[in-house]
Amino acid sequence: MAKIRSAAVAGTFYPADPTILTRDVQKFLDEASQTDGTPENEAPPKALIVPHAGYVYSGSVAARAYAKLLPLKNTITRVVLLGPCHRVPVGGLALCSADFFETPLGRVAIDKELSAKVSKRPQVFTFDDTHIEEHSLEVNLPFLQTVLNDFTLLPIVVGQASPQEVAEVLEDVWGGEETLIIISTDLSHYLNYKDCQALDSQTVQAIETFSPSKIGNNQACGRIPMRGLLEVAQARGMDIQTLEVKNSGDTAGSHDRVVGYGAWMLSGGRQPSAHESFAYKMQSVMKRYGPTLLQLAAASIKRGITHQTPVKLDIASFPESLRQYGACFVTIEKDGSNLRGCIGSLQPHQSLAKDVADNAYKAAFADPRFPPVEKEELKDLSLHISVLSPSFPITFTNEADLLEQLRPHVDGLIIQDGNKRALFLPSVWEKIGNKKQFLTHLKIKAGLSADHWSDGFQAWRFITEGIHSEQLDEPGKLWQDEAKKQPL
Repeated sequence: MAKIRSAAVAGTFYPADPTILTRDVQKFLDEASQTDGTPENEAPPKALIVPHAGYVYSGSVAARAYAKLLPLKNTITRVVLLGPCHRVPVGGLALCSADFFETPLGRVAIDKELSAKVSKRPQVFTFDDTHIEEHSLEVNLPFLQTVLNDFTLLPIVVGQASPQEVAEVLEDVWGGEETLIIISTDLSHYLNYKDCQALDSQTVQAIETFSPSKIGNNQACGRIPMRGLLEVAQARGMDIQTLEVKNSGDTAGSHDRVVGYGAWMLSGGRQPSAHESFAYKMQSVMKRYGPTLLQLAAASIKRGITHQTPVKLDIASFPESLRQYGACFVTIEKDGSNLRGCIGSLQPHQSLAKDVADNAYKAAFADPRFPPVEKEELKDLSLHISVLSPSFPITFTNEADLLEQLRPHVDGLIIQDGNKRALFLPSVWEKIGNKKQFLTHLKIKAGLSADHWSDGFQAWRFITEGIHSEQLDEPGKLWQDEAKKQPL
C-alpha cells in the first residue's frame, strides 16, 4: 500500500477545492506571462527561488518564476525542492519516506532513486515528522502540477545545516535539463513596509552578486538552502535574473507588519572543472573532518614512538568521506616553521583516513632527511595535512610557456625528465613566491641542474585542500593522551 504525505495546508495557504485551485493558479500564471513573457533567446531555467506564503500574498510573485517553466513542460521530469522547516526542528537535511506527496490536484511521486543517492551523505536522513505539517514545500506543488507534465519530486526540509552541506547535495542531484532545482524562501518577516523594502533590497543585491554570506538570519527564512544554491551557481558561472520582489503590503496586507517575497531564475553556467569539483568537495570535508584527520595523524605518530607502527584503524567506523580513496601529504614542522618531515602519496591508493595515518607515520620516522621523531619533541611539533586533487598534464612549448601557465599559491607542480621526478605542494609558494625560482628549486629537488631543459621535460599541475594544526582551537591537545580518542 502506497504511503501518502497528505496535503497539510490546503484550505489555508491555497484553495482546497481543485476547481478553484486550478482557476487561481492559472490566473496567476496568465498574469505573469502577460507581464513578462519569455524572450525568444532566453536560456531555460535550471533553478528557481520562489516564495511560499499563502497564495493571496505571494502567489503572483511565485507565478513569475513558474511561468518560465511552461516551455519546458515535457523536458523537466525531476524536481528537487528544498525549503526551511517552520514546524518541527531538524538538524541537517530531512527526506520523507512517503511514496507520494498529495495536493487537491493529485499525487506527485517521490523520486526514490535520488532519495537513496543523497541519503548516503551524513547530513541527510529521513525524518517524516518535519514534513507532515511543513508548508514551505507543499505550496509549490500546485504550481508545478500545473506547468509540468509527469515529474518526480525530491522534497527536502533543511534545518540546521551549513550552506556547504546543502551545496554537496545539490551537486549530487544536479543532473541535466531534466532536473529542476527549486529553493523555497520568503524574505524579511514582520517589519513595517519601509524597513521591509530596505532590508529586502540588501538581500536582492546579495543574491544578484552571488554573495551568500551577506544574507543574514533575519533576511530570509530559507537562507540556508538559498546560500547553498548560490555557492553552486557561482562555481558553475551561472546567470541570475530577478523576476519580482514585493511584500504582503503590495498584495493583500497592511503596511504595518509585512513579509517580503522574491522570485529569481538561474540559468546557463557550465560543468565545473575537475579541480573545481575537487576543491568544492574537499573544502566541505576538511571543514567537517579536518580536526579528526589531524588527531589521526598525531595518534599515528605517538603510536610510532611507542610501538614502531602506525595507528591501527577500523576503517568501517569512519565517515564515508574518509573511507573513500584519497591521496595526501603530511608535513611536520618544529618550532612553527622548521621542516621536520614530509611524506605523501601522489595518487589515491587507499582510504583517505589510512593514507593520513600511514603518511604521518612515515613523515615522522621514514623521511631520510631527518632522524626519527622523539617523544620529547612532540610539544614543539605542528602538523599540516594536504589532500591532493588529481594531477593533470600541462601542455607547453618551452620553459617560458610553462612558467606563464603556473598559478602562484594555487598550483602544486610535478616535474619529470627521464627517471628524475619531484613535487612541490602549493604551500611551497609561501616560501618561494617567484615562478622562476619555484621551478628552479623544484628542478634541483629532482636532481636536475637549475638551468636544465630538454624536449622530454614533463609537468603536471594539481591543487590541494588542507588543514594545519594551528587552525585548531587548542593545537597543543593533539599531543595529549586524551587526543587518542578520535571523535568520529
